[in-house]
Parts: sequence; structure tokens; C-alpha cells
Amino acid sequence: MFADIATIYIRSGNGGDGHVGFHREKFIAAGGPNGGDGGRGGDIIFEVDEGLNTLNEYRYKRKYKAQNGEPGGNNNCAGKDGEDLILKVPEGTVIREAESGKIIADLSHDNKRYVILKGGRGGKGNQHYATPTMQVPKYAQPGQEGKELNVILELKVIADVGLVGFPNVGKSSFLSRVSNAKPKIANYHFTTLNPNLGVVNLPDTDGFVIADIPGLIEGASEGIGLGHEFLKHVERCKVIIHMVDGASTEGRDPVDDIQKINEELSRYSETLAAKPQIIAVNKMDLFSDEEREIVLSLIRDAVPEEVPVYLISAATGFGVRELLYKAYQMLKSLKEEPIVFEQEYFPETMSGADEPFTVEYDVDSSMYVVEGPRIERMLGYTNLDSEKGFEFFQNFLKSNGILKQLEDLGIRDGDTVRMYGLQFDYYK
Repeated sequence: MFADIATIYIRSGNGGDGHVGFHREKFIAAGGPNGGDGGRGGDIIFEVDEGLNTLNEYRYKRKYKAQNGEPGGNNNCAGKDGEDLILKVPEGTVIREAESGKIIADLSHDNKRYVILKGGRGGKGNQHYATPTMQVPKYAQPGQEGKELNVILELKVIADVGLVGFPNVGKSSFLSRVSNAKPKIANYHFTTLNPNLGVVNLPDTDGFVIADIPGLIEGASEGIGLGHEFLKHVERCKVIIHMVDGASTEGRDPVDDIQKINEELSRYSETLAAKPQIIAVNKMDLFSDEEREIVLSLIRDAVPEEVPVYLISAATGFGVRELLYKAYQMLKSLKEEPIVFEQEYFPETMSGADEPFTVEYDVDSSMYVVEGPRIERMLGYTNLDSEKGFEFFQNFLKSNGILKQLEDLGIRDGDTVRMYGLQFDYYK
């Protein structure tokens, strides 16, 4: 069975506890502390496996936990680090935080590996706490607990061209003719459930990848008939080939079908609806030249002037070559930037929520200074040059009460705030 969505629980390993120990040797009455450090807990890592094309494995096993670090020992022996747990997923998998639905990572294109949860740090042994006044410390640092998260894995297929349309308009036959894909073909009155990918090889070009998106129905944007599960696979496509049954062999009106499918695309996502589109009017082998012209005129009047319309026959190959070259030309006219979904949720913020930070006014530098380990860590993983990163930075300041503390100290527009290596002017 093809599986393109799964919800799982993940937890990184706990750090091992530091050890309380003292050097013991014959003729040495009071040896110094020699308790070793605990090992680091294992990370949870997601990694792309080119050999996978479904999320089947995650339908049957729902809980994944990395190994804990081992505690430290005597004689300064450090505990063994816990093994990382690497979870293999197909390329195109988007990882979301389950409760909010926000994107944590998009494992596609150059992003093949992502550490989603860091293991807990190992605790320090008592050797680290010896001082001139406390030479026999009888305490050590406990290991840090691992982090846990419920995540949704969602596979969005990666293809240059998405082939959409109502069931039984001939999409599978078209894909079988133009690519190396071999979908099952029959006169189904229901939709197939699996997106099919195929590589189109065109003479004198480098070709492209096409995806046959399972047949949509009215209400797909609202999830009717597995609508969301199908529409998400169109999101990465750069060009859409919209196929209709021009011969109305199922009693459907092709003009009405075009309007309904476009309405579903718009309801699901304005970005999806704005993608370049080609109308492919299929089953034209059943008509004479004169009848084809009538069909073309009807379709042409129903779609915007800039949308290309091609009359084709997936069964005989009529018009297919011209359609494919048009799709290729449209792809080449677009920017080469891959479609990657930006990060919206940062698991790193889960740790240290209760760690203190200070907000003070430094008279010597005439600046407001914000410091603390959580602040430093946040700046380390936030890309302030990106719109999403800067928006996260602003929300972080607001949600943690930092902006309110600055206002309570009397900050005004134009005053400077310093956070470690970052300085910025405050404006409300």
C-alpha cells in the first residue's frame, strides 16, 4: 500500500549522570575526586533514502526513541554516548509538529539530513566541582533529559509537471505513453490512490519528471474523497497539465470540469492556483477535424488567453509531442529555484524554556543589553537574513516578555539593543 502520511512519537536519549567517585590507592589516605562525566544521549535524525518512495514503515511502528547515554564511572571514566537513531524517509518528506501543524523540516533537494531532536547532555562528574575550599565534593551533575515530540510525516512528491483532472479522463494512459511509468490502466469509475511518477525523455532536451496526481473530485480542497492527500502532491510541481475528457465519454462537460478543478486548486492554495497551466483536451481520436475545431473553440472561450490549450489523444499519440514540448518550454522559462517549504517550528526552543535571561540598561555603552543562555542559543540557530527567521526572532522577543521588559525600562524608538554579537535599533 502507498502511504504518504504518518504521525509518530519521537524522543531523543537522556544524558548519563555524572559520577561521584574518589581516588583510592594503597598508602594514599584521601585521594581527590575522580568521578567521570555521563555520556551524551542519542539524537533523533531524519535522513533521505533514495530507495524509498512511501512512508509505509511508519504506519505500523509509531514510537521511536534514541539510546540513553551511560553514567560516568570511577577513575575519570566517561560514560558511553547513546547511539543516534536515524529514521529513513523518501525524498520530499515534510516533517511537521503535530499539534501546530508547523513545518520543522523539508527533506528535499539539497536538504537530505536533519537532526530534529538533540540528545540530553551528559552530567559532569564530581571532579569538576573541586575547589580550594571544597576538595571532596560529594555531588555530581545529573544528565539532561531527552526531548520528545509528536510529528507528522507528509510526503509531497517531487516532480516538474503535475498531471491533474477528474477520474477516468485518461491521465494514466497519457503517463504510460509519454514516460517510463507503467500505471494500471482501465475504465475505472473511481480514482486510483497512488501518485505515479515518470521521466519524460524528449529528443534534444534534458527531459523532465511528471507526476500523475490521483483523480480529483468536487470538494477535494475540503478533504472530500482524499482531496488533501492528493492536492499536496501538486504543491512542488512547477507546471500543471490539466486534462479533461473532450469527448465527454462519461457524460462530463469538459468546460465545467476545468472550472471545478481550478476552483478546487484555488480553495486549497492560491499559490497552487497561480501555477502555470496547460489544458490537455484528451480523447480527440474519437472526433473528426471539424468536430475538434468546435471543441477547441469551446475550451478556448472558457479559459484565459494566456493558458495554452492542446487537443490530444493519449490512446493514439495525436498532439502529445507538441504538448510535451510546450510543457518543457514553460519549465525552462521559469526560475530554476527548487520548491522547498521553509521552517516554521524550531524544536531547539523546547529546551531551556525556564532558563533565566537578563534585560538591563548599560549606562557606559548607552545600550539595552539582553543576555542569557537561551538568548544565545536562539541567535545561533536563527537566520535573521530570511523573512521567516526575522519573524521568528520578533515573535521570540514578544512571547518571552523581552519586549515588555525593555518597555518597562523606558526604551524609546531609535534606542539600541545588544544581544551578544547582534545590535539593532528598537522601533515599536
